[in-house]
Amino acid sequence: MATPTGYSEFDVARPVTEPVKETVRSAFARDRARVLHSSSLRRLAAKTQVQVAGIADFPRTRLTHTLEVAQIARELGHALGCDPDLVEVAGLAHDLGHPPFGHNGEDELNRLANSIGGFEGNAQTLRVVSRLEAKIFTPTGESAGLNLTRASLDASCKYPWARKEGNPKFGYYADDSEVFHWLREGAPGERTCLEEQVMDWSDDVAYSVHDFEDAVHVALVHIREFDDPATVNDLCQIAQERYSPDTDIEQLREAFARIRQLEYWPVEFDGSMQSVASLKRFTSYLIGRFCVTAQIATQSQYGDKPLTRYQAELVVPDEVRDEVSVMKAVAVKWVMNRPGAEAEYAKQREIIAELVHALRLSDGHEIERWLKPTFDSATTDAERFRVIIDQVASLTDVSIAHWHTRLCR
Repeated sequence: MATPTGYSEFDVARPVTEPVKETVRSAFARDRARVLHSSSLRRLAAKTQVQVAGIADFPRTRLTHTLEVAQIARELGHALGCDPDLVEVAGLAHDLGHPPFGHNGEDELNRLANSIGGFEGNAQTLRVVSRLEAKIFTPTGESAGLNLTRASLDASCKYPWARKEGNPKFGYYADDSEVFHWLREGAPGERTCLEEQVMDWSDDVAYSVHDFEDAVHVALVHIREFDDPATVNDLCQIAQERYSPDTDIEQLREAFARIRQLEYWPVEFDGSMQSVASLKRFTSYLIGRFCVTAQIATQSQYGDKPLTRYQAELVVPDEVRDEVSVMKAVAVKWVMNRPGAEAEYAKQREIIAELVHALRLSDGHEIERWLKPTFDSATTDAERFRVIIDQVASLTDVSIAHWHTRLCR
């Protein structure tokens, strides 16, 4: 099998050596197929993106968001010279570790699992692709998950460090350190590769634009509200506090003003086909604006030669980052902080906490068969608790409600 252009045999190595089935697809194309066919990816269809999955038909789920990130990343990465399959793998895999109820569920699992090293969606992603997915086993019978290539694992790793005091983001748990250190061989410190940076920026671009579209479409926010200077100021303050603490508030106001002055800014939205098309035109052009600007800035610094792995870093102008920050703040103000949201979030946290408690009391009897051998072979309470966390994290917004009704009522 030929090594993709711009990459080495080192990059396409797998944790467990496999016989080559055919020579038509590249190693990264095989990785892409493995993630696409994984059960973890399918489960994202019933997991929350920002708005709860299944309540309305239009808003994104975690799966549709993932597919959109993968598409944006593939095109931007390809334009820079990255292998498109590799960048798409990173986009497809980046949210596989997310639990039910989105970031609210992630925070609650992290609280519950504090004594065993916490919970983090990206650390869980590594665990999913390298351990929990059923595909490849080691010669000694241990699961190697999807057994992705080193470059694919590295491109999917957003936070290449262990859990740190005061930092809620980290990339691996202690008992996954072996595969983490394997995938990071040769990487410079905590720097991420170009393919990961492309994926990460595509993630920001996708949800900043699409969460805005979803909020407008379900009438959580109306276009005319952005005519109010006080509303815009509030929006920019949220953007500063949450996403751009080092950015002056006036720069964020200017960033939102630039967006509103674009010729494709939607004037109104009334649910008609014309207004839906106008809103879609806005999101499409905005994605292009954010990605093409990053592409041009990166190539201006590094030249037009193909760029891969650690040959370059993605360059995103500050003005564009500011525009993305204020767009992301829309979902915070009108979706996450909407009236009644905190009561809903509290109920979600209660469901997770009660289910985790019930599973601990069941002593493994309620663990699904695919995880039961891991639970039974665990030698410490901490190891058994981690399997319980794995079980709950694998559930969807729909299935966790059924589990909770069955075990906690």
